[in-house]
Amino acid sequence: MSDKKILILGGGIGGLMAANELRRLLPAEHHIILIEKNSQHSFAPSFLWLMTGERRPEQITQDVHHLVRTGIEVLLAEVQGIDLSNRLVRTSTKELGFDYLVFSLGAEFAFDAIPGLAESAQTYYTFEGTTKLRGALGNFKGGKVAVVVSALPYKCPGAPHEGAMLIANELRKRGLHDSEVHLFTPEPQPMPVAGPTLGDAVKQMLTDRGIVFHPLHKLTEVNPVNQELIFDGKGSFHYDLLVAIPPHRGSRIAREAGLANEAGWIPVDRATLRTQHENVYALGDATAIQIPGRWKPDVPMMLPKAGVFAHAQAEIVARRLAAEIMSKKNEDVFYGEGYCMLEAGENVAGFAYGNFFAEPSPQIQLRKLGWFWHMGKVLFEQWWLSPYGLKRELLRQALHLGGRLFGIPTI
Repeated sequence: MSDKKILILGGGIGGLMAANELRRLLPAEHHIILIEKNSQHSFAPSFLWLMTGERRPEQITQDVHHLVRTGIEVLLAEVQGIDLSNRLVRTSTKELGFDYLVFSLGAEFAFDAIPGLAESAQTYYTFEGTTKLRGALGNFKGGKVAVVVSALPYKCPGAPHEGAMLIANELRKRGLHDSEVHLFTPEPQPMPVAGPTLGDAVKQMLTDRGIVFHPLHKLTEVNPVNQELIFDGKGSFHYDLLVAIPPHRGSRIAREAGLANEAGWIPVDRATLRTQHENVYALGDATAIQIPGRWKPDVPMMLPKAGVFAHAQAEIVARRLAAEIMSKKNEDVFYGEGYCMLEAGENVAGFAYGNFFAEPSPQIQLRKLGWFWHMGKVLFEQWWLSPYGLKRELLRQALHLGGRLFGIPTI
């Protein structure tokens, strides 16, 4: 068994999990290189808390070197291209060959896809955008807040609803009771992939917090001068503060390498995360995975883009890849199970969990709002950002114990 070089592109949740699990499973002679352009890893699930001032920027970031096991090489560089035929990756600092490739560069944001959006909208979907939005919310004097899902697909299906609820809670805390929070989406209901029962439950959560929900609103243009949203076939809407979930598109690197489909996403085997190219895997937001059910008769449903899936997929990829390198048998597969804590403000959250591969359609349940779901998310945040060592292991055990007590998945 000769030593192998494994390149992992992207140091987000999926990339970090894949690198760490591979290092745990493989002997030291195999070379694992994680390529990430940012030296500081920011924990995206905490952006909502950064937005409301419950976290400071330094509380939700960590040096990427502290988040990997000993024996993983971290290359701080930007991926510029992939040559699949010659098994090469070109970066901003050097070119590297590979025996195995794990693509985990996620999705790109395309604010320019909708006229007027880039110059008008705030967002909590990027670290920099959230920091800016935090200031805008702090200076907001009242009026109409529009939270807009600007296009499909987008990552983290619960985030638009969480954002609206946390913004509404923040305005109430500041005494801006005459302000309004409106949530617009092109979808027919909240989180439609999870089915009507969960959608109705989330709608009730929004209603209980005074949020006006506007389904089937496809944004086509923003007028920055008049602060007006233009929707396809609907009336316009005047806003005082616009918070957008930006349009997403597949990675340019994947498109140019020939990994992506016409829509820009990477098709993979849903069980193993293999692409059509030998020894090349893809996981997380960059992928296209069809699930049971249809949006419309001619539109299949796709697995949502969420960190929980990237996390689980990375573990499967690492175990199968390590077994292949070591000539061992491994039949682990990704089962499509996922969960989400829905932050509702005032330190309470809901918990949605289910099987997205279930036939004839995904089977998802929403647990009752409670402080323990919020605390579970806090613990997970602390575990994720802790450097490898005793503290991280203690937090992992606390999460595992909490999961057993409440009957939920654990790390």
